[in-house]
Amino acid sequence: MFGKWKKEIDEDFVKTEVTKIKDEDVTIAMDSREEVDEKINNSGLLKKYSELGKVMYGMLKDYRKGVYTKVPWFTIATIAFAFLYILNPLDIIPDFIPGLGYIDDLGVLTFGLRFIESDLHNYLDWKLEHQEA
Repeated sequence: MFGKWKKEIDEDFVKTEVTKIKDEDVTIAMDSREEVDEKINNSGLLKKYSELGKVMYGMLKDYRKGVYTKVPWFTIATIAFAFLYILNPLDIIPDFIPGLGYIDDLGVLTFGLRFIESDLHNYLDWKLEHQEA
């Protein structure tokens, strides 16, 4: 059905692409917060990840400021990759295809969250501890 968009979104695809993320990519993801937020909030499939997106951006921000350092690079790269993938309108399944365009974005975000779930929990625990201080 998808023809030229046949590339499979799976854990291996996401892991492979995450390993290609560089520090500059994290900067681009950070600088694109408004666009990513808008895309997540305006697509029915991704909207349920709106609050998680805010947490992920918070982690990136605190990591970049050097106030939260107990996070592996793989987690930072996974967040950056997921955001950059969501931003790309011509990814594996182009976003302009009605009803299908965000399925691959959802897959990348879902697999990415599987990899970093415990790190997000650790970050939220850290955030709560440091808000009380």
